Amino acid sequence: MAPKAKADALQQKSPAEFFAENKNIAGFDNPGKCLYTTVRELVENALDAAESISELPHIEITIEEVSKARLNRIRGVEHHDRLDEQLYQDFESEEAKKKRLAKEAKDKEKLQKLIDKHGEGAAPVEAERKKMAAAAKAAGGAMRGNLFYRVTVKDNGAGMPHRDIPNMLGRVLSGTKYGVKQTRGKFGLGAKMALIWSKMTTGLPFEIVSARPGAANKSHYVLDIDIHRNEPNVHKEETLPNPGGWHGSELGLTIEGNWSHYRSYIVRYLRQIAVITPYAAFTFAYKAEEEKNSLRINFRRRTDVMPPPPRATKHHPSSVDLELVKRLLKATEAKSLTVFLRKEFDCVSAALAERLVDEMQMGVEGDMSPRNLTDKQVVRLHQLLHEVRFDDPRGDHLSPAGEYNLRLGVMKEVHPDLIATHQGDVKVFEGHAFIVEAAVSVGGRDVKSGINSYRFANRIPLLFEQGSDVITKTAQKRINWAAYKINQAADKVGVFVSIVSTKIPFKGAGKEYIGDDVEEMVAAVKAAIQACCVQLKTKIVRAIAAREQKLRKKNLTKCIPDAANAIFSVLERMAKREAGEGEEDPDDGGPGGAEDGAGGAKRRRLAPPPVRDDKGLLPAVARRELTAATLAARLTEYVERIDTDMALEYQVQQGLAAGIAKEPLYLMPLSSRHSHGPELHANTCVVRLLSGYT
Repeated sequence: MAPKAKADALQQKSPAEFFAENKNIAGFDNPGKCLYTTVRELVENALDAAESISELPHIEITIEEVSKARLNRIRGVEHHDRLDEQLYQDFESEEAKKKRLAKEAKDKEKLQKLIDKHGEGAAPVEAERKKMAAAAKAAGGAMRGNLFYRVTVKDNGAGMPHRDIPNMLGRVLSGTKYGVKQTRGKFGLGAKMALIWSKMTTGLPFEIVSARPGAANKSHYVLDIDIHRNEPNVHKEETLPNPGGWHGSELGLTIEGNWSHYRSYIVRYLRQIAVITPYAAFTFAYKAEEEKNSLRINFRRRTDVMPPPPRATKHHPSSVDLELVKRLLKATEAKSLTVFLRKEFDCVSAALAERLVDEMQMGVEGDMSPRNLTDKQVVRLHQLLHEVRFDDPRGDHLSPAGEYNLRLGVMKEVHPDLIATHQGDVKVFEGHAFIVEAAVSVGGRDVKSGINSYRFANRIPLLFEQGSDVITKTAQKRINWAAYKINQAADKVGVFVSIVSTKIPFKGAGKEYIGDDVEEMVAAVKAAIQACCVQLKTKIVRAIAAREQKLRKKNLTKCIPDAANAIFSVLERMAKREAGEGEEDPDDGGPGGAEDGAGGAKRRRLAPPPVRDDKGLLPAVARRELTAATLAARLTEYVERIDTDMALEYQVQQGLAAGIAKEPLYLMPLSSRHSHGPELHANTCVVRLLSGYT
C-alpha cells in the first residue's frame, strides 16, 4: 500500500531571503553587474548624504583587487595543495594543452609574417599584438577563476546616527526615502543588496565609519545581515575620537566581481554622473595587483551652484489607490474629515474639502472622524477622488539639475563644438508632477557618429536597456534631424535628457529604462529635444555661413596672384600699344589689310578701338609705378573689404529676419543741447549713451 502523501508545510521567507534568491530584481545579475551595481548604489547614497545638508559633494571611490590567496588569509582559510588536478575547473587536459600550444604557434607565425611585410611597429602588427594579448588575458582569467574586489566609498555627507546604522544597512526594506518625494533610490535595497552579495560570495562583513556634522566622535561598525531573519548581525561596535571634525560616511566591503568585463560601464557611469552633478567632485582609483594595470580618474567640480534639494509633498488625490486611502485614514491625526482631506492631500483647499464631503453623501458629515468611515464610505471617497477634477500639482517640490548645471556638465565631460539646453514646464501623469530637461550637443570628445543618447532619471544615469527607453526611441525615431541642419548619420550628436519626478515609470524590476507608453512623457521628451534643436539650428546656420565665407575668401585669395599677373599682362600690352611700341601683327600684310589665303587678295582689317584710360593706369604701368605685385595687394584689400561688407550685410539680414528693430547710432549728438546717461564701463572703452536732446 502506497504511503499517504505528506501535506506541504507552509513556509515563510524574509525580505532579505527573497531578494537573495532573486538578485536580478535589484540589478545583481552576474559578478560583473554586481560590481557595477555596488559602486552605483554606494555612490548615489553618498550624493544624497551630502546634498541633504547642502554640502558640495566630494566622493572617493576605490576598487582594490583581492587575490584568492589574500582572501583566504583574511578569512583564515589554510592553503591546501591539490591532490587530484582533474577535480578542478581549471584543469587542462593533454589534448587541450596541445590545441592551445598549436594556436599560440600559429598566432606567432602570423605575427612574424605581418612584421616581415609591414615592418616592426606598423598598425597591423600592433593590432595583432593587442588581439593576442587580449586572448592571453582572457585565458589567464579563466585559469585563475573568479576575482574578488574590495570596494570602498567615502563621502562628506551627513553621516548616520550611531544607533540607526545597523538597521539602515543590515535590514532590507528599511530606509529614509519612503514617501512622496523625488529620490535617487526608492526600495531601501541598494547597500543591503551589496551586503547580501558580499555575504553570499566572500562571507566578509560590511565595515562602516560614520560621523555627524560637529560630532566629537565617529562611529565604527563591522556588521553583516542575517538573511533568514532579515536582521543585522553586529560583529563590532565602537566610537572613535574625531579630532579633525570630519563628517560623512566611509563604507567598505569585499565581493566577487568582474572588472575586465564591466570596467567600461563603471567608468561610463562615473562620467555621466559627473555630467548631471557638475557641482560634485569624484575621485576614482582602481588598484590592481600589478601596478601597470591600476587606474585613477579625477572628475573635478565645475561649479558650486547646487540645485535646491527636493521636498516631500502630499499625495495628489488622483494618484492614490484604495489601500493607500485606508492607510491614510488609519494613520491620520486629523479629527474631522474635512481637515483630513486638506491635510493629507495636495491641491485640496478648505472650501474644496467641504464640497467633497457634501458630494460623498451616504450620511457623511464634515465634522465626523475619518476613522469612523465605513468600508462603503471609504470606497465612495476613493471613487470620488478619482472622478473630481483637481488642479495639477505645481511641481515646486521637484529638484531638476537646471540648464546651467546641465550645460556645464556636458561641456566639462564631452567638450562639444555646439550645445543647446532647455528645461520644460511642469507636466503631470497619474497625479505625479515631472520635469524634463534636455541638452543636445554636436561634436565632442569620445562621441560616436550618429545619435548618442544619455539618459537620466532623478539625476542618476541609466546605462542598460537603452533601446527600449522613451528617450532613445524619441531621439532616434521621432525627431526630424534634417529639418534642423543636423546629419543624423554623420554628425556626432549627443542627446542628454533628464527626467525628475516623484514617480518615474520604470519598466522592469531593475529600474534600467523608462517606459515608452506614457503619452505625457513622450510628448514632454520630444518637446524638450526639439527646443534644443531650434536653438542649434540658428547656431549651425551661422556656422555654415561662416564656413562658406571662409572658404570663399580662401578660394578668392588663392586666385589673386594668377588674376593679378593676367591683368597686369594685358595692361602692359595696352600700354606698349598706346606708346607705339607694339609689334606688328603677324597676319598683317601691310598697313591696310591682310592677304586672303585663297586668292592672294588684300582684306581690309579694322583698327583696334581707342583705349579709354580715365584713371591713368597705362602711364602708371609704363612708368613701372603699377606692377603685378601692386595689383595683387589691391585685389587682396578688395577681397578683405568685400568679405567684411558681406558679413555685415548678413548680420543685418539676420537681425531683420528675427524682427529686431534697427535704430540709428550717432557718435556725436545731432543737437548742441543734449544730456547723457550714466557711464557704461567695458574692458576696452567707456560709453555714455545719449538720454535726450532738445
